[in-house]
Amino acid sequence: MKFFSETNLNGLKNAMQMKLAKKGEYLFWEGEPADRLFYVFQGGVRITKTSEAGKSLILHLYQTGDLFGQIDPFQNSVQNFSAEVTADCKVGVIMRKDLEELLQQHSDLAIEFMKWMGLMHRMTEAKFRDLMMYGKPGALCSLLIRLGNSYGVPSGEHTLIDYKLSNAEMADMIGSTREGVNRMLSEMRKEDAITYRNGQIVIKNANYLRNICHCENCPLEICRM
Repeated sequence: MKFFSETNLNGLKNAMQMKLAKKGEYLFWEGEPADRLFYVFQGGVRITKTSEAGKSLILHLYQTGDLFGQIDPFQNSVQNFSAEVTADCKVGVIMRKDLEELLQQHSDLAIEFMKWMGLMHRMTEAKFRDLMMYGKPGALCSLLIRLGNSYGVPSGEHTLIDYKLSNAEMADMIGSTREGVNRMLSEMRKEDAITYRNGQIVIKNANYLRNICHCENCPLEICRM
């Protein structure tokens, strides 16, 4: 949490209630009151949005050390997304009223919190840009770049994405189909932009991916999952 000083982050943690959740459970659903934030102490969570046709779109992947949630300035706002646990989780939950009290008492925390909210909005805007502007190939290339930034580990001159996703899950992240993702990944492999190692994707030519998605060289804080 680079946007929060150690002192302010500890203040937030001290105001949190601990919650344990198993893989497959939901921390919240679309339509529920948006009156709390979540901090991942351990595990993983993905944020999803369901279309009118019933198709699920995966928007964010959160891991240890991430703060997430929706708190609007309107008291009766509801969740626009759902949060599914992808790995057994220990999360901290801070309620709106407790957060507001902390922000009133600590002006430096209030400034850091505004920066964090701005970052979250920019991340969401950037992802919708990727989905809408340059077609499915551009969206998939952007997804691979984000996965590399969030879960990548050096592998010689290349980057191994140390996070296993099925092609169906990647399709849900870009609004495509499993078959469509299969074809696009096969084409990238033919172009020697990616390869596979033990079922995980290795990025061999990041510039190829950047060219396809018209990469704007966003900061790593934004170009992540």
